[in-house]
Amino acid sequence: MTQPLRTLSIRLAYPSRGLAPNLRLLRHGKNSIHRFYSAAPSSPSTSAVVVGAGPGGITVVGNLLDQRAETDRRNLVWVDPHFRGGRVNERYREVPSNTKVNLFVQFAHELSPFKAIVEATPKPNALTALQELPQDQGCRLSYAADMCLMLTEGLAVHPQVQSHRGKVTKATLDEQTNVWKVEFDDGSSVTTSSIALCTGSGPVSRALPAIEKIHQQSLKPLDLDVALTPSVLTETFDPAADTTVAVVGASHSAILVLMNLVSLASSTHPRLRVKWFTRNELRYAQYMDGWILRDNTGLKGQAADWAHQNLDPEAFPNSPVSNVVTKVWTAGREEEAYKAEMPGCTHIVEAVGYAQNPLPQLEITERYGATATPLNVEYDSLSGRFYKKDGAKSEQQKQYVHGLFGAGIAFPERVTDPHGNVEHAVGFWKFMKFVKRVAPDWIKSSS
Repeated sequence: MTQPLRTLSIRLAYPSRGLAPNLRLLRHGKNSIHRFYSAAPSSPSTSAVVVGAGPGGITVVGNLLDQRAETDRRNLVWVDPHFRGGRVNERYREVPSNTKVNLFVQFAHELSPFKAIVEATPKPNALTALQELPQDQGCRLSYAADMCLMLTEGLAVHPQVQSHRGKVTKATLDEQTNVWKVEFDDGSSVTTSSIALCTGSGPVSRALPAIEKIHQQSLKPLDLDVALTPSVLTETFDPAADTTVAVVGASHSAILVLMNLVSLASSTHPRLRVKWFTRNELRYAQYMDGWILRDNTGLKGQAADWAHQNLDPEAFPNSPVSNVVTKVWTAGREEEAYKAEMPGCTHIVEAVGYAQNPLPQLEITERYGATATPLNVEYDSLSGRFYKKDGAKSEQQKQYVHGLFGAGIAFPERVTDPHGNVEHAVGFWKFMKFVKRVAPDWIKSSS
């Protein structure tokens, strides 16, 4: 089926809900699939602006369409520079998931707009590819990324979604009217009563303090995203050169990096060696009665299996991995350990977490025409809302910002397990459960 026919079939699959009256085309041309509109100036021009088109943004767009009132016929504006599935598609297609396949499939069937896309997309497609895999195991993230692309394509032609290819540079809240003015990098703007930030995260790039003190100019930084992508990693090193990579961390991503480096050393790069710097013992997710201990912080899937077989204290001495990897324990002696063991390393990769991508500039004004001032906010990871960062010391003192919300990896839900452990819930299905719970309150509070 050709692209125009596939787009038409997806459009026809949606329930018939009229568009808002008094629409005015702002940009992109009448023949573009990717357009956005502004309603009459007397009211907010769009029901919501969703910033970001990775898994978090896809989740929010789907939920806002699924849960909005039948009488609300305004469009929502969806903003992203690429509309290509976010970082999971751009950087992590070769990474094994720690989510079971059946949860990706459930994600695609959870909302009525998603179901319409699934039903209208010719088979075989990204979802049928997932359905053919073992459902109780993980998979390469390329399968999940392709599902994101399929859902993105379908949401982009939904009659109440207008996608804007670009970036949000500034958002200013008029406290008198509770209306946001959202400005884009091409100089255009819309007004809305609701903004959802799904802006994503990336690997922490700044060196740990103990490493920064002894950082040698000859020690080349190895980007974590490169280290997680075997097809790119193999081109990074000279197979004939003596290479020693320092890997810092014991997280899921650190173990995947070790897996990739050991694979290289055991095949095309026999002169590659690794020094693994860690201050934590390996922690595994543990399946309990109806819940998972260390669900968001413990090792799962291929990373857990490989670590059990090769890195656990009883396994490591007899594993062939010990011929490639030297473990350096740093707890309580980080600076000393780095000074002693870092010399001789040629590269370093720090797998020590992720940090939020930069947000658009947020401002607030007391009334139309008044001078805008910076709006400093904190995220409430139970409600998905933001409150003013003005020294609120209790729940009662929090001043929530009207119509400002967050979701996805940059703004996940805080969860507490039955043992009292607090974690942040990251993953496709976890984003879905969170947004599905809080979206009705978002819609109500911003109306």
